[in-house]
Amino acid sequence: MMSAERARRIRAWQDDVFDKERARTEETTVEYLGLTLRIAPDVQPITSMSDLLGRAVLAEVRETDRVLDMGTGSGVNAILASSKAADVVAVDINPHAVAAARANAALNGAADRIVVVEGDLFAAVEGRFDLVIFDPPFRWFAPRDLRERNTTDEDYRTLTAFFRQVPERLTADGRILLFFGTSGDADFLDELIRESGLTVEKVASRDLEKDGLEVEYFTYRLTP
Repeated sequence: MMSAERARRIRAWQDDVFDKERARTEETTVEYLGLTLRIAPDVQPITSMSDLLGRAVLAEVRETDRVLDMGTGSGVNAILASSKAADVVAVDINPHAVAAARANAALNGAADRIVVVEGDLFAAVEGRFDLVIFDPPFRWFAPRDLRERNTTDEDYRTLTAFFRQVPERLTADGRILLFFGTSGDADFLDELIRESGLTVEKVASRDLEKDGLEVEYFTYRLTP
C-alpha cells in the first residue's frame, strides 16, 4: 500500500508536470523510433520512457493482427503497429489528439492502415482485437483541464472501466500491451489485473530517480 508521504510527493510531481505542460504552447517535431511526429500543445508528448512501450509494440505486433491503440495521443503506437499490421484502430477522448494522430499517420505514410476515432474507451469502436495497446494516465488525481487528462485519471475510473470491458474485446488469443509506472499506484493496477483474471508478464522496465523519489516504468504483456 502506498504511504501518505509517497502520495504527497507524487502529488507534488504532478503539480510540476502540470506547470510545465501549461508552458508548452508551440507544436514540436520529434524523431522517434524511425518516425517523424508533430506534437501539438494539448497532446501527450513523447518522453524518455516512451520507447519501453514503443519497442514492445514493434516486437509484439503481427501482420495478421487487428490492433487497437487505446488513448492514442499523437498516434505514435498506432503508427508503429501499422508498420506490420494493416488493420489498426486508434481512439482518444481528446479531439486535439485525434487530429494529431490523423496528421501523423498521414505524415508517416500510414493513413491507409489506421482509422482514428474520437471516443471514451471502447464506446466508439466495434468488434474484437488481437492486440490492444494502452498507455493510460498514471495518476489518480482529478484533471484540472483537458491537457491534464493525459496524465491523470480521477480515482482510476478509466483504468478500472478498461479492465472491466477489455476481456470481451479480445480475440481468443488476444494480447494487451500496457505501460505504467510507480509514479502512479502500481499496486492498484496489479489488483485490477488480478480481478480481471488476465495473466501478466513484464516485458520491459527502466528505473528513474527524481528529487529522491525512485520510480520504475514498465510494460506489461497481458493475456487471457
